[in-house]
Order: sequence, then structure tokens, then C-alpha cells
Amino acid sequence: MSGNIELLGTTLAAARAEDRAALIAYLPAGFPTVDGGIEAVKAVIAGGADVVEIGLPHSDPVLDGPVIQTADDIALRGGVRIADVMRTVREAYDATGVPILVMTYWNPIDRYGVERFTAELAEAGGAGCILPDLPVQESALWREHAEKHGLATVFVVAPSSQDARLATITAAGSGFVYAASLMGVTGTRASVGAQAQELVGRTRATTDLPVCVGLGVSNAGQAAEVAGFADGVIVGSAFVKAMLDAPDEAAGLDAVRSLAGELAQGVRKR
Repeated sequence: MSGNIELLGTTLAAARAEDRAALIAYLPAGFPTVDGGIEAVKAVIAGGADVVEIGLPHSDPVLDGPVIQTADDIALRGGVRIADVMRTVREAYDATGVPILVMTYWNPIDRYGVERFTAELAEAGGAGCILPDLPVQESALWREHAEKHGLATVFVVAPSSQDARLATITAAGSGFVYAASLMGVTGTRASVGAQAQELVGRTRATTDLPVCVGLGVSNAGQAAEVAGFADGVIVGSAFVKAMLDAPDEAAGLDAVRSLAGELAQGVRKR
């Protein structure tokens, strides 16, 4: 079975055709439980998310701040496994038809096996992977299997990336480019900053791929600001925090559905 890279492309193109940015939500698998995590993904999609990233919980998530680290710890203590991540992708995709990606560090894939991981992700209906710590120059094996199975390979660029480096990264990637709005880890910020707009401009000069911005966006105003210059707005910590702050799982689902609705309005006010 082939993965859903084409669905990802048509979804991002459809948002652009509506003169808006896409809303991309991030939630970790297995948080607060595997079943609860699947329901949370369905809730953000019901609220208006166009694309969802499923985080593969990791014991040393170098890109992630304390909010997502807390959720990862809950998932890991609950015994989450890669099979649960695949189940989350499968059930979320089957229920909604929305493109679902996995965001993961390289070590779990390396240990699991690249061919096994890509084949299972495609079979589950996944659209691709975001790989924040896989160097492009060491990605040939991954990209070979991802392409064979119809999966996008999304690389992360940062404000520190030089223009030549940006060109190398974007030439190797597919699906979209993940532009980190600032140097640092994930988390909500009072301001997304001008660095993000400059980075999007420099990245677009090297590629026709959509450029989506993450790190720091937590409310409709910030979503509207980023939607003014990016093809997609990526929100993670704000959704996870809403779940963490809720008194129970039902309230958490209501909170992330409501937040997705607000953010979806924000990306339409670019």
C-alpha cells in the first residue's frame, strides 16, 4: 500500500487556493492514553486542523520544550510503543481522511528498521515523516524507502541555516518544509518574531515546496500573523498544554477542539 504524500500535497494546495494558510496540529501518541490520544487527534480535526502530526514519544526530545516533554513522559510511562503510533495514525486517518504525519527523532526508526517503519506507516495511511534530527547528508536510506512507499520526508530549517544549506535541505525534502520560527525548543511564546518571516522568504527562494512555520504559535492572533507569510501554521505545545490543564479527558477533548476552531479562524484572517 502506498502512503498519502499526494493527499498532503492536495490538502496544502487547497488551503492556498482558498487564500489561507493550512492549520497543522501536533499531538503525541499515547497521551494521555493511546485511546485518549486518538480521540484528541479526531477532536483537533473536528475543530478545523487540516493536517496532523503525531509525535512518537522519545526519552530525549531535543527539539521539544517542557510541555511536550511532560506529555511524552506520560506516554512512555504508559508503555506506548511504535505499534501504538501506527494505530493512532491508522485510526485517525480512517476516521477523518485528513493527512497524518509522524514526527520522530531518528533513533527509534533506526532501531525499528527503516523498511519496516516506512512500510507500516504507509499501510496505516500515513502521509510522511518529520525528522528534526536526521542530517540531510545521512538521509539517503530513509528517503529511498519513503519514496518507495509514497511518504513525504519533511526536514526542519532554522533561522541559523545559511542559504546554501537551505538549498541542500529543501532539495532533499518533500511534502513541505518545516521552518522553525526561532532558535530553541517548542513552547508557546508571547511573540513569534520577525526571524520567521525572513526564514520563510529565504527558504522559498530555494524551493517550490510549501513552507510551514512552527514553534511558538499558541493563539488565533499569532496564527493570523504567521499565516500572512507562511503556507502552514504548526501548533503543538498549545494543544498539549490544553490537554494537560484540563481536569479530565472529556474536558481536554473539548479544549483542544475549541482551540483548533480558534486557530482555524486565525489562519483565515491572514
